[in-house]
Amino acid sequence: GMFADLAGNDPIDQIHFMHDAGFRAMEDTSMARRPIDLQKKIGATLEQLGMQMGVFVASADFSRVDFADSSAAMRDELVGKMRQAVDGARRVNATWTTVVPGKVSQGVELDYQTVNVIENLKRCAEVCEPSGLVMVLEPLNPWANHPGLFLTKMPQAYLICKAVGSPSCKILDDLYHQQITEGNLIPNIDRCWDEIAYFQVGDNPGRKEPGTGEINYANVFQHIHDKGFRGVVGMEHGVSGGGKAGEEDLIEAYRTVDPS
Repeated sequence: GMFADLAGNDPIDQIHFMHDAGFRAMEDTSMARRPIDLQKKIGATLEQLGMQMGVFVASADFSRVDFADSSAAMRDELVGKMRQAVDGARRVNATWTTVVPGKVSQGVELDYQTVNVIENLKRCAEVCEPSGLVMVLEPLNPWANHPGLFLTKMPQAYLICKAVGSPSCKILDDLYHQQITEGNLIPNIDRCWDEIAYFQVGDNPGRKEPGTGEINYANVFQHIHDKGFRGVVGMEHGVSGGGKAGEEDLIEAYRTVDPS
């Protein structure tokens, strides 16, 4: 939907536009909620164009405690969600799926909740591993967008991924969120590098394209490229300008900060 003014509202037309503009991957957080026939058509179009599917959301419940819950019923529910995610990933040939581990409980010590999250993720990873699907855990900022969630910081996500110990449980480093929560973007990238599988971007303040805020994305992109990252960077943000001109300016903003 980011290029609806330039490409129209049809998702397939948008994919063709992205390809013609130079993009080689597409992120669709709502993919799992789309009709199955459309999922298959998206997957076929991406394959035809030689494009890659980025993340889609498998679990992101902002309203309740889920992964931090120790009950067998909740674990079964989460495992069921992950089985559905594996099925959806096959239709679009996706490698990564976003997991936000729900709300933090106000009545249980955080360390106990951390154990619950780890154990639930282990069971979910067992579902993902045979297919190669990778859950990417996304820490979200509590100050501007998502108060009350369990996972907020990179060191916390790093600890959890190390404890789960699965190739199907990694980190999604959304640099917009982490600039707000803790800053120190490049040092945290370096410390968490072996568990980061995916990046998302958006400038701060405003959550728009690079160049509209305080983050030096030219340096960040150069840094992760120099470290060998060749994966997908998701444009998880709005557009600062309106209409076709705003969408054209957005594309130019990325050409400016990532000219190679």
